[in-house]
Amino acid sequence: MPPGGGGPMKDCEYSQISTHSSSPMESPHKKKKIAARRKWEVFPGRNKFFCNGRIMMARQTGVFYLTLILILVTSGLFFAFDCPYLAVKITPAIPVVGGILFFFVMGTLLRTSFSDPGVLPRATPDEAADLERQIDIANGTSSGGYRPPPRTKEVIINGQTVKLKYCFTCKIFRPPRASHCSLCDNCVERFDHHCPWVGNCVGKRNYRFFYMFILSLSFLTVFIFAFVITHVILRSQQTGFLNALKDSPASVLEAVVCFFSVWSIVGLSGFHTYLISSNQTTNEDIKGSWSNKRGKENYNPYSYGNIFTNCCVALCGPISPSLIDRRGYILPDTPQPAAPSNGMAAYGATQSQSDMASVHLWLELYVGNMRVLETLRLLALLLSSVSGDETRVWAAKERAASDIHRPLSTGQIRDAARALDPTLEPLLVLTKGAMAS
Repeated sequence: MPPGGGGPMKDCEYSQISTHSSSPMESPHKKKKIAARRKWEVFPGRNKFFCNGRIMMARQTGVFYLTLILILVTSGLFFAFDCPYLAVKITPAIPVVGGILFFFVMGTLLRTSFSDPGVLPRATPDEAADLERQIDIANGTSSGGYRPPPRTKEVIINGQTVKLKYCFTCKIFRPPRASHCSLCDNCVERFDHHCPWVGNCVGKRNYRFFYMFILSLSFLTVFIFAFVITHVILRSQQTGFLNALKDSPASVLEAVVCFFSVWSIVGLSGFHTYLISSNQTTNEDIKGSWSNKRGKENYNPYSYGNIFTNCCVALCGPISPSLIDRRGYILPDTPQPAAPSNGMAAYGATQSQSDMASVHLWLELYVGNMRVLETLRLLALLLSSVSGDETRVWAAKERAASDIHRPLSTGQIRDAARALDPTLEPLLVLTKGAMAS
């Protein structure tokens, strides 16, 4: 290649290199990417997450820390002040057995508290809209009038009809034995109860650990209480009862704590042993959903008819995987869960004429047997929840009915009605008349 032809090529290559390297501050910005967020960071329920989503708890954890303190302090005092004396006077096996029980209690407690109890994922907007369309099709479409959309489905389980209820918050039909926890604001599969002592819901995925926790805690409490009394008796034989208490004041504290807690812990263990043997949940037992007798109409369809089989299924069956994938990454095109229907969400929403007609019909139905302020509260809830979808009126009606015995103040109702002015101008006059009376 001639020298004259090589020069331009070199200049061209040089200019290309200098173009990319002349702005060194631009390159990091171009390569810099926004860190992907994990699903636990935008989780819609009322939960707290730790260790990058590995630990999941309820927001109210104060009682859980009290549980930890009681177990740690009582056990620590026992190992520090009672075990050395008992190991010499009786047997070294006492601190060994106590240590095994203690670590088992702590392990099952933390496993119960830090795990997903079986939270069901909420429906995405597309899924919720599709479900609403299915409800409309099943109920029949109508241009006017009011009809309650079916919010339950029926399935047959072992010959027993079981109703699946619709959750207005999660926008799903809950599977059998599932329930919505009002504290955590999640639907939990095989919901047992919300336990503040462990700081979490107790459901399908952590029930066995909860049962092992309260059962082992019962053994540990009885164990400590029995050997603390033994320690005091042995010392009192040598120096007298009062001197024995003075020599080991920690034993007195341990005995008091164990005495007042052993009854509830042992009773709770017995109650859950009964539930496991009959394959029931606390929620079902409190509601009286099922009868233990197979011949009755409301027999328990989940029971295997055998105590041993029921216990094996509850304690030894496989643990279901978590359904919420809380540590997964949020992709740009990933649909987010549908927002719940909140009766107090948007006072100033624009209402259509059909919405207003439906609301006024509800006013006529309720005004005859409710106080004026309660009627206005229901009206405000209905109006604020309707956005062109008639089925949402029924969601607001159910929410309002649960809170109707706690009416808003007259000022709050006036503000809610005034936000919908001029449609509710006559109701403002009605409110003033109610205040005057």
